[in-house]
Amino acid sequence: MQALLDVILPVFLVIGAGYAAVWKGWFSDSGVDGLMSFTQTIAIPCLLFRAIWTLELGPDFNPWLLVSFYTGSATGFVAGLLGARYFFKRDWEDAVAIGFCCLFANSLMMGLAITERAYGSDALQANYVIVAMHSPFCYGIGITAMEIARARAAGISNRALPAKVGRAMFRNALVIGIGLGLIANLLNLSLPTVATDALDMLIRTALPAALFGMGGVLCRYKPQGDGRVIAYICAISLVVHPAITWTLGTLTGLSTSAFRSAVLTAAMAPGINSYVFANLYGRARRVAASAVLIATTLSVLTAWIWLSILP
Repeated sequence: MQALLDVILPVFLVIGAGYAAVWKGWFSDSGVDGLMSFTQTIAIPCLLFRAIWTLELGPDFNPWLLVSFYTGSATGFVAGLLGARYFFKRDWEDAVAIGFCCLFANSLMMGLAITERAYGSDALQANYVIVAMHSPFCYGIGITAMEIARARAAGISNRALPAKVGRAMFRNALVIGIGLGLIANLLNLSLPTVATDALDMLIRTALPAALFGMGGVLCRYKPQGDGRVIAYICAISLVVHPAITWTLGTLTGLSTSAFRSAVLTAAMAPGINSYVFANLYGRARRVAASAVLIATTLSVLTAWIWLSILP
């Protein structure tokens, strides 16, 4: 219970503050849009740039960290895709959007925040390794699958697919921040202290502002759509993904710190990007929005359970 009070509730109180501010009319929808635009196109890409730029994997890095986490992610996508298609009789494009909800855990706004609250900022190295791969991996799978489904429905060739995926990927601010950080890391780039101090000031706004904005976004959406599909997404995101990560992390001997980061991140609800993806293609938008809202609410309890059984 103490873990719930000390670690999880502060994060959800910030989300709840954003929700309440919009609900009561104290913060406008346009303000939320501006705040989310700031965090997703400037503050969080800067955070990712700084983290990847200064990341030192060293000899202790275990690639099974990525295998454990992303095997769970990919399994969630396949389960969501096939479940939506064959259990719930959705068309392939809706099925891809639903699969993306099961794929894209909220690794940034919630995963980083809860891990930091639980284990301190020094425990975030494994989180940053996961996050560095997250947007490229998830958007790569989602965009590729959606473009294949659309081409199949239209009866056209997939020859233009690589170019479409590439353009979509490299317009994503998160991917750009990660890429620039990787280049700076490989080149051992150094910046003047005044520049890094300014960057750090910007970065400190990223997570609290993003959590507050996330609450405002969630206030717009009501729990509508197919309840069975939403429950299916919640089960895969909050139970199946972390269970797979736990199992593989145990079998491959991840260090305690990496294991904690991987399982906690896998246990997060679908991120706002799940709705962004659905909205981008105009498919399964109500289901995606409702799944993000309901899974985020449920994760108050499920994150506490996973946190309580971690070593």
